[in-house]
Amino acid sequence: MRRIAATFRATLQAVFADSSARAVMIGAILLYSFFYPAAYRHQVASDLPIAVVDADRSATSRELVRHIDALRAVRVVAQPTDLAQARAQLEAGQVDGIVLIPARLERDILRGGSGQLVLLGNGAYLSRASAILNGLAEGITAFARGQAVRQAAFMGPPQAAPLELVQRPLYNTREGYGSSVVPGVAELIVHQTLLLGIGVLLGSRRAQRGRRLHFAPPVLLGMAAAFALVAICGLLYYAGFTAWAQDYPRGGNVPGLLLAVLLFALATVPFGLFVGSFFTTRERAFQYVTAVSIPLFFLSNLSWPALASPPALVALARLLPTTAGINAIVRTQQMGARVPEVSAELLNLLLLAALYTALALWRFRPRQP
Repeated sequence: MRRIAATFRATLQAVFADSSARAVMIGAILLYSFFYPAAYRHQVASDLPIAVVDADRSATSRELVRHIDALRAVRVVAQPTDLAQARAQLEAGQVDGIVLIPARLERDILRGGSGQLVLLGNGAYLSRASAILNGLAEGITAFARGQAVRQAAFMGPPQAAPLELVQRPLYNTREGYGSSVVPGVAELIVHQTLLLGIGVLLGSRRAQRGRRLHFAPPVLLGMAAAFALVAICGLLYYAGFTAWAQDYPRGGNVPGLLLAVLLFALATVPFGLFVGSFFTTRERAFQYVTAVSIPLFFLSNLSWPALASPPALVALARLLPTTAGINAIVRTQQMGARVPEVSAELLNLLLLAALYTALALWRFRPRQP
């Protein structure tokens, strides 16, 4: 026990003494918690520039233009005279969408017909085009309900729709990018910065010795405990303070969250030790993290459903602590999932902790006399 405690203290001292390890394992955690969510602060795209081509030039069309300009998602910045001019503005990047109001729109509405509008978006930026088209669709639908009242003065009251769709988002209540992306990426940030720190320390020591590293099990256990403490502090910092400061969904199932955080750390640390045992220099850690960060996020199936992924990739993802860890933490923190509902992810983390602990012990086994 004394040897484990001594190694534990020595490892923490090494983390704070090494400027690179300190920067990635502590400094990067703090910096990312403020700067990464800043890109998603507005949650949804707003005030995207569009052009409106009003070929009707009636009281109804002018009212429609004012209604569109009042929408949160878009902002009318140009009213060209024809579609060719509007298309030129779209291709030049001056606007992201076009609304074409055809001639005789008011006449068709007053005669009891259905007015038709043309909505065009820039397909080169799918998220912006989607935000524009969805925002316009909702705004025009609301405008159409008002026009139905005018139409009723000429044609009689319209028949009520048999069904009405009411959408209420359950967990991501703002339906924003930040609430769906940042909580999952936070766990990946902790995972990758931890691997960076472990790789930097192990790579530096191996470069100094010029040979493969060997540690006795008590020494390796003390190192793992120190790294696990750093990982747990980082995960709780993101799940607690950062989620509160950035106002993301949180506190769904705190006991389940703590269990998921503990198992994620216990699986990540031996995984990092095993991977770091192959680094011959400290620079290898940066190369590794740069290459695998994006694949790890997509393999977690947080942004892409596992049912739509090839079975081979799904099987590979189960061998990575990030897959089960991200899903377990997000579901317990944001969605309030109970422990039985994330039991598959927790069991996966437990098995990975045992697997990579055995592999790390094998890689760092003491040399035979």
